[in-house]
Amino acid sequence: MRSMMVAGLGLLLSVAAAGVAQAKEFVLGFQCDRSGPTQTVGAFLCDGVHDYFRLVNKQEKFGAGNSVRVFEIDIAYNTPRGVEAYERHKAAGALTYMIWGTPITYALTPKLHKDHIPGTSPGFGSAGAANGKEFPYLFPMAATYWSQMAGAVKFMQDKWKAAGKSGQPKVAYLFYDNPAGREPLPVLRDLQKQLGFTLREFAVPPPAVEMRPQVLDIVRNYKADWVIAHLFGRAPGISIKELSRLRFPMNRIISFVWGGAEADINVAGWKTAQGYQSLQFAGVGQDHQIIRDIKKMSQDEGKAPPMDKMKISVFYNRGILIGAFHAEAIANAIKKHGNNITGEHTKEGFENIRNFAMGNFAPPVSVTPEDHEGGGWVQVWEVKGDKWVPASKWMAPYRDVVMKHVRATKYKK
Repeated sequence: MRSMMVAGLGLLLSVAAAGVAQAKEFVLGFQCDRSGPTQTVGAFLCDGVHDYFRLVNKQEKFGAGNSVRVFEIDIAYNTPRGVEAYERHKAAGALTYMIWGTPITYALTPKLHKDHIPGTSPGFGSAGAANGKEFPYLFPMAATYWSQMAGAVKFMQDKWKAAGKSGQPKVAYLFYDNPAGREPLPVLRDLQKQLGFTLREFAVPPPAVEMRPQVLDIVRNYKADWVIAHLFGRAPGISIKELSRLRFPMNRIISFVWGGAEADINVAGWKTAQGYQSLQFAGVGQDHQIIRDIKKMSQDEGKAPPMDKMKISVFYNRGILIGAFHAEAIANAIKKHGNNITGEHTKEGFENIRNFAMGNFAPPVSVTPEDHEGGGWVQVWEVKGDKWVPASKWMAPYRDVVMKHVRATKYKK
């Protein structure tokens, strides 16, 4: 009897050991900016990514005993450092990749394609990468700069008509003069021809902390009716202060997604920014189930929730959503192919994301082999009192114009 018990115990220990041996850690390559010109974004967005994966690892989203390690490298919005980081991530076995910034996206696209590692560029990067047939390993996953421009123009047009204005407005495009800032120009120029508004473009040289001449020209000389702003880093807060100084109405400014966070308004001052509007592609504020789940996780661990990060909800929440896209792709791959997955499998995992909205946290994002953008949805939010409030419904306007450019994009090898 004793020998049988010992044998049985040995069998149980062998099974347990085998179970432990089968558990796997999957690597997500993650670029962040915590020390460069966009650190005002990275300080919050990157923590949102980490907190989300802590939560889903505890929930065993990737199978019993499995986990995802978020391997972060601070690349300081620097392209050579971004390329170096990619090589380190690849050597570590990254199965998906989070890129940081448009210039780095352009530099890494050939490497992702060669290595068959799917990378994301949500809300930035090459807008043409929405064409999944031409860019099989690059996934915008959220509204590209082409879709953001379409959303900004549609919102401006609706507001102009609602105000009972005749004719078309005089529009100033105020942008950070780098590849990201120039990316939306083809769609903007097409819409200007189609709709007939007057347009002037005002480029601000990096790091875009001095824009007084451009703002003075916009307000005093050009006498713009509307400003579409595409700035990031410290520049959005500065633009608000400069435009306000010349008494330009805040409710006639619409910003792209990287100029519409609480951090930007803290720089400008909430009283100064009343009426300022910005596009978003993820939920804003803390009234979301996923935020409550992360708070509870912290409390269960005996820790205080990261309220200082959560208060900058635009960037923190955006980090959660970006992380959730990667988690969903990895989970989809494991569900179909088991633990021994490759970049090919996680690419397929991205392309099988359907109606992914996380409650009211985002629009219903669906990705296919043809559409790596997920629909190009945006929503406008407005500064009112001491918070952001919704100023539009989710929308994806002028898709014919956007998709014309998407379909025409060819990957240059």
